[in-house]
Amino acid sequence: MSKSIKLLATLGLMVVVAACARQQQAEEFVVVDPEPISVEPTYTGKLK
Repeated sequence: MSKSIKLLATLGLMVVVAACARQQQAEEFVVVDPEPISVEPTYTGKLK
């Protein structure tokens, strides 16, 4: 009984370590802000 508990605990620990290692190797998710569709008019100092 004692050996089976140790075996299950060791196996569980290995699964947790493998899951954590897999998450750290994941690629980063990068969000890029889109450019504005239209350019806002700038103040030129002249009145129309």
